[in-house]
Amino acid sequence: MSEINLVILAAGSSSRFSSKTKKQWLRTNHKPLWLVLAKKLAKTYDFSKIIIVSSKLECKYMKNFSDEFIFIEGGASRQESLKNALKQSESAYTMVTDSSRVFIDKSTTEELIKNKEKASCIVPFITPSDSCVYENKPINRDEVKLIQTPQLSKTSILKKALEQASKNNKIFSDESSAIKALGENIFYIEGSKKALKLTFNQDKAILSKLKAPSKDIFTGFGYDLHAFCENKKMFLGGLDLGLDYGFKAHSDGDVLIHALIDALLGAVGAGDIGDFFPDNDEKYKNISSVVLLEVILNFIHNIGFRLINIDFTIKAQKPKISPFKENIKTNLSKLLGLKKQFINIKATTEEGFGYIGEGLALSVYCLANLKYHNWKK
Repeated sequence: MSEINLVILAAGSSSRFSSKTKKQWLRTNHKPLWLVLAKKLAKTYDFSKIIIVSSKLECKYMKNFSDEFIFIEGGASRQESLKNALKQSESAYTMVTDSSRVFIDKSTTEELIKNKEKASCIVPFITPSDSCVYENKPINRDEVKLIQTPQLSKTSILKKALEQASKNNKIFSDESSAIKALGENIFYIEGSKKALKLTFNQDKAILSKLKAPSKDIFTGFGYDLHAFCENKKMFLGGLDLGLDYGFKAHSDGDVLIHALIDALLGAVGAGDIGDFFPDNDEKYKNISSVVLLEVILNFIHNIGFRLINIDFTIKAQKPKISPFKENIKTNLSKLLGLKKQFINIKATTEEGFGYIGEGLALSVYCLANLKYHNWKK
C-alpha cells in the first residue's frame, strides 16, 4: 500500500478571481478544473488516498462526479481546510496542492517523491525572469524562489506545524512556510513554468489549451404546494401581495420561490430545497424565501452555471393571480438578474376541484433552463 496521501484544496472562495464562478469550477466540456487535476494526478502515482477539500455547500455536490476520491468539508482558511484533510491522512507522507494549479507535470510529482527522505518538506520552485526589488532595493533574482505546489511533507511534522500555527494565531500561505517556522528543514526542487496558478481573472490565458465548456442546456423541474392560513402575510415571488392570509409553512411559505429553488437545483443535479434548508431547523423558522433563493443562486453561480430562462404555472382558485403577474415578474427579474423577457408566468384554476379548487391552497410548477458559464468568452 502507498505511503503517500494526496490532498487537493478546493474550498477557496476565489475572491481574487473576480467572477461569479469559482475558478475550481470552470468547466472544460463537462469537467470542472478540480476534477481534471484530480484525475490527472491519480495517473501519476498510486496514492493511498486522494482527499478533496471543498466548501460546505459544495462538498455533497462534488460526490456526484467521482467515487474514486474522499470529499471532506474545508475550514475558514486554507490552513484550516488542510487540518481537516489531515484528519483523514494516516500515511507517512502527504502531498498537497491547490485545485487552481491544473498543469502539474508528472516529472514534478516524480521528483518530489524521489526526494521525499531529504527533508521534512519537499518543495518545487521556479526562478523569476524579471528583475526583483524588495523593500525598494534591487535584489539578485537568482536568489529568489517562486514557490509552487504540490508540496510533499512528512505527515506527522505537517500536522505539528499546523497545530503550532493555530496555537500562535499565525496564518501561512503554504505548507513549507509552516514547517520552516517549526525549525524543520526544506528541500527545494526545480518546478515547472507550465504549472502556473490560476489566481486572477486575467490568468485564464493559462487555460487556453483546454476545451470550452459544453453548450448543453440543463433543465430542472420544481413543484410546491402550500395550504393557506390566517394572520400571516402572503409572499409570492418575493412580493408581499397585501392579503390578510398567507401560507402555512416553516418559512414564509413563498411557494413560487420554493418551486424555483427546486427547479434550479434539479437542473444542476444538487438535490432539493430540503437538502439545503431542512424544515426542522429552527434557524429557518419564518425566514424570507428570498434569502434562501440568494443562497441557491450564489451556489449555482459558484459551481459554474448561468440561468437562461424560467417558466411558471400557478394553480390557484384564490387569490386571482393576474393582477399581480407583472409585479411578480419585475421583482423576480431583480432577484435573479434576468431580463423580464426570459421570465414567464402562467396562471390557471382547478375549476373548483380539490384543495386548490376549494380555495384552501395554491401550487406552483416551475421549469428552469441553465447553461455553463463560458469562461472562454
